[in-house]
Amino acid sequence: MLSRRSLLAGMAVLALPMRLRADPAAAIGAAKLGADVAFAALDATSGTLLAAREADQPMAPASTLKIVTALYALDRLGAGHRFATRVLAAGDTLILAGGGDPVLDSDDLAGLAGQVAQAWQGPPPARFLVWGGALPHVARLDPAQDEYLPYNPTLSGMMLNFNRVHLDWRSGQMALQARGRRQSPRAYSITIAGVARSSPLFTYDGSGPRESWTIARGAMGAQGARWLPVRQPELYAGDVFQTLCRAQGLALPDPERGDLAPTGHEIARHDSPPLDRILRGMLEYSTNLTAEALGLAASSAGDLRASAQAMVQWLAARDPQARAELYDHSGLSSRNRISPLTLARLLQGEGRARDLAALLKHVPLRDAKGKKTASPLQILAKTGTLNFVSNLAGYAKDAAGREIAFVVFAADENRRAASEGQELPDGVIGWTKRAKALQQALVEDFLATA
Repeated sequence: MLSRRSLLAGMAVLALPMRLRADPAAAIGAAKLGADVAFAALDATSGTLLAAREADQPMAPASTLKIVTALYALDRLGAGHRFATRVLAAGDTLILAGGGDPVLDSDDLAGLAGQVAQAWQGPPPARFLVWGGALPHVARLDPAQDEYLPYNPTLSGMMLNFNRVHLDWRSGQMALQARGRRQSPRAYSITIAGVARSSPLFTYDGSGPRESWTIARGAMGAQGARWLPVRQPELYAGDVFQTLCRAQGLALPDPERGDLAPTGHEIARHDSPPLDRILRGMLEYSTNLTAEALGLAASSAGDLRASAQAMVQWLAARDPQARAELYDHSGLSSRNRISPLTLARLLQGEGRARDLAALLKHVPLRDAKGKKTASPLQILAKTGTLNFVSNLAGYAKDAAGREIAFVVFAADENRRAASEGQELPDGVIGWTKRAKALQQALVEDFLATA
C-alpha cells in the first residue's frame, strides 16, 4: 500500500501569496482542530486561482470524492442511463436478475411481483434463482470499518434497500424488515437474537443459510431502531421477492443464488430512475453503496481497486497535473488521497460543463450558535466526513453574481487513525462542528477576494 508519506514525497507544494482579507492561519488556529488544513479556491468562470493553502497536498477526501464519481459516471454512462432489474422465465425456473440498480427498494420489487404474477403461466416455478453478477461482489465496502455499520454493506449487482435491513425492538421483541416507502415485508433470510452481554454491540455469522446477528441486551434500552447491513444480498432480495409474490398469489420456492448469466424469456422489468436523479440523491444523502455501484458500472472493472484506478486514469486524462490515489468511489476508505487543487480544477472544468451545481445540495450558512442564518451567499456543495476529517467542496456565489469553485480539507490523521471504524468516538462531534465553522469562514473570505 502506498503510504501517505511516500505519496507526498517529491510533490511541490503550491506557494502563492494569500489574498484573503483575514489571516487564514489565525482562523485555523482559533478553530483548535489540531489538524492539517488545506484549500483551493478558483474563479468559477476563468479558473484563476484566488486562494490556496497546501493546495497540492493530497489528503483524505472522504465523501467529497463522490463529486469525482458523479462526473465520472455522467461521462461514461450518460445522464439518462437507467439500470434494469429483470425477471426471466427459463422452463420451470424463475430468475430475478439484478442489473446493478443501486436504488431498488421493496416497493419496486412489489411492482415486479405484480407483473410476474400476471405473466407466469402454469404451475408454480420449481426453482427460483437470484443473479447478482452484473457487478462484482464486494464483501464490505471498507474492511477496516466495523461489520455492523449500515453504510458499509456488501455490494453486488442485486441490491435492495441499499442492502440494509431495518431492526427495531420494543418490550423485548425484535423485528427485521425490508423497509421501503410503502412495503416493509419481514426479512426471513436474516435473524437476530439478544444476548446477555454488554459488549460487543453486535456479532455476525454468515456461514449458514441465513445471516445471523446477535445484539448485546445491555446496550438496547427499552425500545429503539437502527439499520444493519446486508451481507447476502441475493438471498435477501430473493426472500423479499418471494414474500411479495406470495401476496400476489404466486408461490415461489426458496431462493438460490444464480452463478451463471441468466438466459430465458423476460416476463417483468423495472427500470431505475435516470442517472442524474440517482446522482442527486447520492450527493444529498451521501450513500456509499450508490457511489461504489455507479463507479463499478462506469469502469466495468472486475474489482473495486481496479475500478478506482480506472477513475484516477479518467481524472488524469482531464487534468495531467491531477494528484490522486484512490481505493474506492465513495470516499469511505481512509487510504484515499486527492489534492484540493485537483478537485477544485475538476469542479471548475468538468463540473461546470456538466452542470454539477444542479445536483449538489444547498449548504446553509450558520451563525456563531450554529443556527441557520439569512445570507446573500449561496453555497452548493458536498460535505465529506470521517472521524476527525471534515471537508467541503463545491460552488459559492454572492449577491453580485461572483462565483467560485472551492475545496476545503481538514484532517487530524493521528486521531482519525486511532478511531478507525468507531462510531462517534470521544470528541468528534465538537471537532466536526468547529471544522464546519472554519469552512464557512474560509468560503466567505474566498468570495470576498473573487
